[in-house]
Amino acid sequence: MLLYMAQRIGLAVCVCLAVSLLAFLLLNASGDVASAIAGEEATPAQMAAIRAELGLDRPWPVRYVEWLSAALTGDFGNSLFFRQPVAELVFYRLPNTLTLASMAVVVMLALSVPLGVLAALRPGSVIDRVALAIAVMGQALPNFWFGLILIVVFSLTLGWAPASGSTTLAHFILPAIALGYYSTPPMMRLIRAGMIEALSSDYIRTAKAKGISTCKIVFKHALRNAVIPVVSLLAVQFGNMLGGSVVIETVFGIQGLGFLAWESISRMDLPVVQAILLIVAVFYVVLVLLSDLVNSWLDPRIRIQ
Repeated sequence: MLLYMAQRIGLAVCVCLAVSLLAFLLLNASGDVASAIAGEEATPAQMAAIRAELGLDRPWPVRYVEWLSAALTGDFGNSLFFRQPVAELVFYRLPNTLTLASMAVVVMLALSVPLGVLAALRPGSVIDRVALAIAVMGQALPNFWFGLILIVVFSLTLGWAPASGSTTLAHFILPAIALGYYSTPPMMRLIRAGMIEALSSDYIRTAKAKGISTCKIVFKHALRNAVIPVVSLLAVQFGNMLGGSVVIETVFGIQGLGFLAWESISRMDLPVVQAILLIVAVFYVVLVLLSDLVNSWLDPRIRIQ
């Protein structure tokens, strides 16, 4: 187990380094920061002065090593637009994105687990088709459009929840539903497939022959074995929510990392964008690493493979 953990942690560190290098190169190749700051009427001398001030006139390997070394200590530099440390900006917005993603995961599980179990109990039945239709509809609807529908119905018409903002937990209800429903279909299908396979296994037939109740067979025996691949997908979905919350945060006016990334990209604020990319990537890699370790603990055959 220790060797497996060491291998997975080593691979996670390599992935984080590769992502940081790729993000640094792509963002620096996406445009001239000095031109964006100085404006169209700036003279070459002014542009050169800005490049020298920001250190953009030095070779990129030197700038990358300096940026990464400082980032490892929590120093991501200063924002070019907000004129304040990037770390303060990012860690002020991070709790809102984590709250949104966590509530969206709860919504996703609350929908996908019952739908997946019900569909697996009677494959091909009306219940199965209705559950699949609900899941497919969630993925077919663009999440920004579904979010707008939620605002019109539950905020503007019924007044049950606020339409925008991020000051209380009530502000996260509608965006969490929009984000969680959009992520439900793959989870629901995975639970359904795992439950169908588990319910057709020999140990389930043996349990039925012993007279064990259907409820106990489903939730204690079948669902427990079907949950192993779900752990991996849950980690991936949570990481996707962290990185893909840009649209939902913009629609609902949530001051999170996604909204900050959109603001920074539109203003060529590269230090902020680089910090957000690195932090989201690290979160994503850590989540996948934890899911691998949990799976190896649940199923020792994974460590052998």
